[in-house]
Amino acid sequence: MPFTADFVLPAGTLADAAQPVLTTGDGLLLRPWRAEDAPAVYTAFQDPLMHQWHIRSADSEEEVAGWIAEWQQSWGTERSAQWAVVDEDTHLLVGRVALRTILLSEGTAEVAYWTTRAARGRGVAVRATAALTRWALDEIGFHRLELSHATANEASCRVAVKAGFTLEGTLRSAVLHQDGWHDMHLHARVQGD
Repeated sequence: MPFTADFVLPAGTLADAAQPVLTTGDGLLLRPWRAEDAPAVYTAFQDPLMHQWHIRSADSEEEVAGWIAEWQQSWGTERSAQWAVVDEDTHLLVGRVALRTILLSEGTAEVAYWTTRAARGRGVAVRATAALTRWALDEIGFHRLELSHATANEASCRVAVKAGFTLEGTLRSAVLHQDGWHDMHLHARVQGD
């Protein structure tokens, strides 16, 4: 069946080039994941705050190594794109930022992020999200980026707003966490915002 509108981004928009290293311009790099990141990711996921707001837990470095292998392969599938956020000088892992649920045909994706315990309160999530958003909208040509978080996660809401994502509404009882169903705020940025 033919489509009634052109694709926003053609297949190969991401996969036809190497995944780029992005910079925030103020001390952070967004780079592709490496196998040697597994211990730092495992450590990050031992933080109780990660358990509160994420639906995934890490039982071993070997399990995390599997995640990293998936994240590395995801660029080629063009369904998601994952970056490690590292300090530009020390190269220490301070977080993760990603485009998930990519639909090139519609020019849409979902932004996701987390930071390590040591990086919290330093603007890491805002800076990394802003850099990824600029690249996705301005350089690649995505039309709409969405970002969602539990309504009770006020810190994540502040990140979304500071990164320029407009709050569009609440998704009721949308995600199951270990403590039950959570309402989620839906934020978005579109071309021209």
